[in-house]
Amino acid sequence: MPSRGRHQSTSKECLAILKRIEAMEGVAGTMIGRSYGGKSLGRASRTGSVRIQRRQSGGLKAVMQSEKGLQELFIRIDSGFEEAVEQAVEKMA
Repeated sequence: MPSRGRHQSTSKECLAILKRIEAMEGVAGTMIGRSYGGKSLGRASRTGSVRIQRRQSGGLKAVMQSEKGLQELFIRIDSGFEEAVEQAVEKMA
């Protein structure tokens, strides 16, 4: 967990993708986590690419490619929508 008072933000492109994810049926919200500069999702990834890491209680743990590296995400999902949201997010990439 980040230290108290630390600001966490992301690029405009990533914020646009987050808004698209939040607009999906079954998504209760998204939370931005830590940033890791200089890292990449891979050769074909571009800014805004999202990769699901795992399912957790209440949602999905994911990472997003930002301009400067990787951004951790947690996507809160309403019960019963896990599979549909996961598939929709993976198709966005």
